[in-house]
Amino acid sequence: MSSWRESFRALNHRDFRLYTAGQIVSLTGSWMQGVAQSWLIYRLTHSEFMMGAVMFATHIPVLLLGPLGGMAADRFPRQRIVLITQTLALLQALTLAVLNSTGLITPKIVLVLAAVLGIANAFDIPGRQTLFIQMVGKQDLISAISLNSAIFNASRVVGPSLAGIIVAAFGETVCFGINAVSFIAMIVCVALMHLPKASAARSEGPGGFREGFLYAWSHRELRALLGICGLTGLCYAPILALAPFFADGIFHKGSAGLGFLIGAMGVGAVVGVVRLARHTGISNLPQVSLQSALILGLSLLGFGLSPWFGVSIGLMTLIGFSVMRQNSSSNSLIQYTVPDHYRGRMMALFSMVVTGLLPIGSLASGALAEAFGARAVVIAASLCCLAGALALRFAMPGFSQWVKQHEEEACAA
Repeated sequence: MSSWRESFRALNHRDFRLYTAGQIVSLTGSWMQGVAQSWLIYRLTHSEFMMGAVMFATHIPVLLLGPLGGMAADRFPRQRIVLITQTLALLQALTLAVLNSTGLITPKIVLVLAAVLGIANAFDIPGRQTLFIQMVGKQDLISAISLNSAIFNASRVVGPSLAGIIVAAFGETVCFGINAVSFIAMIVCVALMHLPKASAARSEGPGGFREGFLYAWSHRELRALLGICGLTGLCYAPILALAPFFADGIFHKGSAGLGFLIGAMGVGAVVGVVRLARHTGISNLPQVSLQSALILGLSLLGFGLSPWFGVSIGLMTLIGFSVMRQNSSSNSLIQYTVPDHYRGRMMALFSMVVTGLLPIGSLASGALAEAFGARAVVIAASLCCLAGALALRFAMPGFSQWVKQHEEEACAA
């Protein structure tokens, strides 16, 4: 029982409790909008390529503008960055709601607004990620990052399920409107936080994004972490981009089926990251990364071959379990080992490979699915993931030693 209490130790910090409250409300709305937007573009076009294109437009700004977002997080008050980006996301959701309710929405407008949200995320992700160590310190960092992932995925259970029902009953506009209102909770909670002055500008940090990139490149273990996260994102992209097609085109379950598939992924992710949050050190995280890559590869293979909707829901649970454990463990390792004046740029690199590479995988998934079928694309992704897991297995001895060294240095300090 005490080990489970350890999972929630980050909640002892007031600022993290405020952040958590805002995230619970805001992320539920964001997942509702994500499902509604996917269904909207599917309803307007019935095109796998266009579903991939919307995912591309949402995430490509994180890849292209990630360097600017990382430098901003190292040089300007992170709390202020998050307030600005959350306000921009609120306006984006409100615009979607108004245009859809008036019948003025078109696929091109959906693409443009998806890109607007992506621009906000390019600055929001490194800004929010670098707040964790200011809210809870290094000792409770793993708990904070894991619990944040748990909230992210718990909202993935609730949000898509609600969205599937609401879209079927009232249409997409209601989901867009709910999301716009939900951002108010996050904005208020972040504004009430009393972060230490250390979260302010870091103009004393060395150089710009180039120096941050060279720092990551000069550390083999950081390259390995970023590489496996990027591969995971690329292999995971077909599931996200093609989920509406699997739900309706293959299993004939409509928008409600889409909600259940995405929701099942969230259930697995919550279980995975809450278990991860019990870790008080980082020595076991390399094995977590390897196991997650293996589980993801096998689950994707099963999903690509599954003829039954019920089995596919179970496999989506394993997919969510593995992806979020992979990302949370890698995030924790990076933030635990890098100097604070590089933290924003390292989180920008992390977001670029985790979120920024999704559009490339999504766009390719949509195009390849139209040519070869959705199942073939998912099976190919599973084989790539398993190959990456095999490569990580051979690098594991040196990787584990590097992690152990950093943990010993932190304990000695």
